[in-house]
Amino acid sequence: MIPFVKDIRFEYGKVDRVSPMIRRVIANNPGPFTFTGTGTYIIGKGEGVAVIDPGPDDPHHLQAILDVLAHERVSHILITHHHLDHSPLARPLAAATGAVIYGCALDHAPEDEGPVRVEAGNDHFVPDVSVCGGARIVGHGWVFEAIATPGHTSNHICYALEEEDACFTGDHIMGWSTTVVAPPDGNMGDYMASLQQVRDRGFSTLWPTHGPPVTEVDPFLAAYAEHRRDRERQILDQIKAGKTQIRDMVAVTYAGVDPRLHPAAARSVLAHVIELVRVGRVATEGPPGLESVYRPS
Repeated sequence: MIPFVKDIRFEYGKVDRVSPMIRRVIANNPGPFTFTGTGTYIIGKGEGVAVIDPGPDDPHHLQAILDVLAHERVSHILITHHHLDHSPLARPLAAATGAVIYGCALDHAPEDEGPVRVEAGNDHFVPDVSVCGGARIVGHGWVFEAIATPGHTSNHICYALEEEDACFTGDHIMGWSTTVVAPPDGNMGDYMASLQQVRDRGFSTLWPTHGPPVTEVDPFLAAYAEHRRDRERQILDQIKAGKTQIRDMVAVTYAGVDPRLHPAAARSVLAHVIELVRVGRVATEGPPGLESVYRPS
């Protein structure tokens, strides 16, 4: 079982100091993919403040951030990825403060998810400075390392704060829930490799964009990864038992889940199956898809 952490106390629009160097303001955009809302992090103070994931295009949240930093200067805006609950407020905040935006743009146009949305939607985000390959970002009293962590999205970046041995994990790792990995932009093989990369760093604290921090990092990440491996085993067992299409696998694997969520669950199963086909453990005719027929290799 994943030792989820869900206890978080806050007031929308108000700033909380959550560590010696970190403040947080939470946007009023709760939902099935955002938990209590987007947690915008403020690092440092005075003449060179960094803001991570300013959040949705919400003028009230923008004003809350500006009120908190009325007597300080925002120099850097760091974006983990291009979803609508993370990046849209970057440009308005940069326009108001003169800050430079860091992140990784998609190398392709966001694809239409169709009638089943499994995330908060896409932003056509383009940074001022690209950190797709990783980078060291030095500010006023703080140093970040941008770490490429594809999987949840192809352009996901985590940011390691050197001074506190902490990592801001965006949606790559969340304390309150597992992470959505949905094709075509999500990739399960990349996700598992990125998860191990973060685990190997041995950070003392993880700060997801949604929800409270993860402070028991290694056991949490061990359980997080094992959950994915267990789901993979379930899928393989279903295929061996004759459940050859994803809709049949979902009906069994997610039998206790609200059927309205089954279409979204099917995208997660597809991510696993794509990886199983890639490594040669499952076979299908043509590119793997939601309607494909699968068999053991």
